[in-house]
Amino acid sequence: MYIKINDINLYYEKHGNKKQEIVILPGWGDNRQTFNYLINYLKDYFTIYIIDYPGFGNSNFPNKDLTIYEYANIIIKFINKLNIKNPIIFAHSFGGRIVSLLTNQIKIKKLLLIDVAGINNLKLKLKIKTTIYKLLKLIKYLLPKKLKKRYGTYLFNKFASSDYKSLDNNIKKTFQNVVKVNLKNNYKNISQETLILWGTLDNITPIENGILLNKIIKNSTLIKIDNCYHFPYLEKKYLVSRIIYEYIKKDII
Repeated sequence: MYIKINDINLYYEKHGNKKQEIVILPGWGDNRQTFNYLINYLKDYFTIYIIDYPGFGNSNFPNKDLTIYEYANIIIKFINKLNIKNPIIFAHSFGGRIVSLLTNQIKIKKLLLIDVAGINNLKLKLKIKTTIYKLLKLIKYLLPKKLKKRYGTYLFNKFASSDYKSLDNNIKKTFQNVVKVNLKNNYKNISQETLILWGTLDNITPIENGILLNKIIKNSTLIKIDNCYHFPYLEKKYLVSRIIYEYIKKDII
């Protein structure tokens, strides 16, 4: 199904028809299909909404760059247009960035955060890599014109993340806009009951971020999913689905 928000035809799916509603916010570049197992596990007990972000899945990308604040505004409009009341929100990775901006703007019953991003508590190794890249990039401006492009391409291939490399050119600026914002203080303002699930081997948003998040969100519980990376809901489908069900089963209406 599609819903028109601003100049975007936002694609979403609705599963189930129960009173308590769930909104799932996937990770960056992800889409609704990776959550099929979890949705099928829960759809007999809840009504579940899941979207494709602009530029991914079936949703078009607008003719302008977006910021994380515009993504949050899109989700707020989506929830209001569909008259979704007091939802439980699930957020994975990039979805957590959005959630951190929603909790004081709309009524949310409780949260589930899975390996979320936006805390910017980078490991030392990544900080060093970023610093080296910035220093090497300065050399580009000292090179002859005919070598600048070749050197720039070399640095890009050497240092750019796989997420960034895979993007269409029209989305790359949006990606830069999104990842540079530190939302740690927004996470601190979360007052809703929150369950945090985190893969212990995550090398994208490390487990240290999950531990930190558990400390700064007062009403939160952290469950570490052993031997999982960034996608525990795919790596250990049944276990994670069961944990989530136990967390929200008292909300079945």
